[in-house]
Amino acid sequence: MGAETEYGIHTPGRGGFNATWLSSQIVHGYAKLSSEHAAGGAETPWDYSDESPLADARGWTMPREQAHPSQLTDEPQVLTAAGIALSDWESAYPLDIADPVDAPPMVMNMVLGNGARLYVDHAHPEYSSPEVSNPEDALIWDFAGDTVARQVLSAIAARRAAGEEELPEIQLYKNNTDSKSASYGSHENYLMPRSVPFGQIVAGLTPFFITRQLICAAGRVGIGQDSATAGFQLSQRADFFEAEVGLETTIRRPIINTRDEPHAMADKYRRLHVIIGDANLSQLSHYLKFGTTALVLDLIERGLAPKLEVWEPVEALRAVSHDLSLKRLYRLIDGRRVTALDIQWMYLEAAQRAAESSPDRHTALVLTRWEQLLTGLAVGPEAVTEQLEWAAKLALLQQYRERDGLAWDDARLALIDLQWADVRLDKGLANRLQARGRLETLVSQQRIDAAVLNPPEDTRAYFRGESIRRFGPQVIGASWDSVIFQLPNQRRLQKVPTRDPLRGTKELVGPLFEAHQQLEDFLSALLGPR
Repeated sequence: MGAETEYGIHTPGRGGFNATWLSSQIVHGYAKLSSEHAAGGAETPWDYSDESPLADARGWTMPREQAHPSQLTDEPQVLTAAGIALSDWESAYPLDIADPVDAPPMVMNMVLGNGARLYVDHAHPEYSSPEVSNPEDALIWDFAGDTVARQVLSAIAARRAAGEEELPEIQLYKNNTDSKSASYGSHENYLMPRSVPFGQIVAGLTPFFITRQLICAAGRVGIGQDSATAGFQLSQRADFFEAEVGLETTIRRPIINTRDEPHAMADKYRRLHVIIGDANLSQLSHYLKFGTTALVLDLIERGLAPKLEVWEPVEALRAVSHDLSLKRLYRLIDGRRVTALDIQWMYLEAAQRAAESSPDRHTALVLTRWEQLLTGLAVGPEAVTEQLEWAAKLALLQQYRERDGLAWDDARLALIDLQWADVRLDKGLANRLQARGRLETLVSQQRIDAAVLNPPEDTRAYFRGESIRRFGPQVIGASWDSVIFQLPNQRRLQKVPTRDPLRGTKELVGPLFEAHQQLEDFLSALLGPR
């Protein structure tokens, strides 16, 4: 499993900047920073050769000419004077910044020494965490992206203060909407057996995803895509979904995404690409987002998922997000009427029945916390304000409303909502609540910071990350599927496939890294005589 987080980007008090150019400053800035703490730079360019974003799990491939430009993720983005319209350059560069003709090419896409990917995804900087095997590591390596964001912001600010770069002040937010009708994603990925029929996945996941926001939504001021209606809702993303099933991710967003890009052995695995989640700053919400979904996928694979179908799923998704009472009834196809909590209880009880008598610690913890939170939500949001993100945000906003007599359409509440998502530890309200012990933590900041530099040890991400950490100057490309080496003093390249996500672990290749300090010796030991 793994996460993809697009950060909101903003220049306070300075409008007119091109968002793609701003995002490139984040990625390029981290490339500069990483080159300072690793020989040759702890990063390498992204290899696009294995991308296939238009393959659909329902059995066909979308014609390229019919695809929205945002779907063409197999094409590298290049930000140079020759590759962007002059009008865009004029909006990107104020008059007091260097002529774009002289502007150097920007690093737009790279793989880090921890196995993650950092790149410009259209108008946003995106951090894609390395593959991990459990929800705790999913939490650690996703939150490592927040540390990456803070580090590059600090580095850019320092260079601005020293007069080295004429850049505006840049701020990053871990949220999913600008509240002006634009939304950006926080995606999840799960490895699944290809043998499970996709229709079975859709049937099992749809009711769960409609109601999962009870435990993993981030909360939002405003109702509707443009926040035209005053109020508060559970989810940042719910109002932006318009279809039940589909391939798109930025238009006609579906509850179940059908992208069939496995980044693994295609005959054995599929990668379930989930686009319906919120970006989390609450550790427990993030942990349970991955943990509960993994358990539900296990139920689906084993044919044990609850048999229920929600009437008008898209409308129900939005209604769940808008219902702070948690008491609204939703119609099922079989005629029953149930609450969102009822549906979550059905999935929890099925997972409890399916669990072995001595489940692993992550399964046991997920089941325990899932039950505790559903029990607390039955009392009301006030019972879970130290655990769940949307409930914690709502409680904070209610304090301001009561103190200052603010209505939900007061602009100050929208600013508080934005400040909640600020990634800086001393400015972001979620981070400040966590520091004061008012928002529960599961892992320490020290473990998260260590994950900025080190890859997970029990997936192929270890091989990718360690290759970059140890042989960075000689790694000329990498992706989820492979690592490409430039052999020293030779014109020949060596591409090492990494199609099996469960190989390339520290147990399998760690001794080779330790035993062979030179790349050629390492590859000879890894691959055998060529």
